[in-house]
Amino acid sequence: MKVLAINGSPKPEGNCSLSLERIGSVLAKEGIGFEVLNIGGSVIRGCVACGQCGKRRDGRCAFDGDAVNKALPKLGEADGIVLASPVYFSGVAGTMKSFLDRAFYVASSNGGLFRHKAGAALVAVRRSGGSSTLDCLTHYLTYSEMLVATSNYWAIVHGRAPGEAEKDEEGMRTIDQLAENLAWLMKMREAARGSTTAPAAEPAAAVKVLTNFIR
Repeated sequence: MKVLAINGSPKPEGNCSLSLERIGSVLAKEGIGFEVLNIGGSVIRGCVACGQCGKRRDGRCAFDGDAVNKALPKLGEADGIVLASPVYFSGVAGTMKSFLDRAFYVASSNGGLFRHKAGAALVAVRRSGGSSTLDCLTHYLTYSEMLVATSNYWAIVHGRAPGEAEKDEEGMRTIDQLAENLAWLMKMREAARGSTTAPAAEPAAAVKVLTNFIR
């Protein structure tokens, strides 16, 4: 089994990276592979809701040449996905938001590529806005029908300068617990293969019934 983490911080050695290293360390002890994609320093355009990914259904975004289409095959192959972002104005970092909007739009328009994978989210913040940012990241996981790992508190670590989050002892332990629960969830999912039938997915977007409140 393997987990792919998306690091939305433009600082590849910042507190998001530190938190992901803790995740990877715990998963390694459980025999689970771990890889981090650092996309925070990339140039990634936002989604324009063109719908081409649903029409072409080739598992790719219509906008090529950036990190999204390069990451999608790895995301599809992973058994678990972790999302990590710093907090900008009480929200997800802009580049990370653009990446997630497009990647998860493609996944949902192509038969639910992330459906029933294990998922987790964490954020790094200096002071405030951590809860709203974590909530936003979790929306991507739940919308995709992923199995979401939790911890014994919100997965938020505090620190400004790179490495400061390590002094947040409660935050670090919360991240450790998140990783332990993620590993347990993945192992339960693997153990259930063949012994239980997953619920059927909703019809593909092309035939799914959509109800608009204003016409």
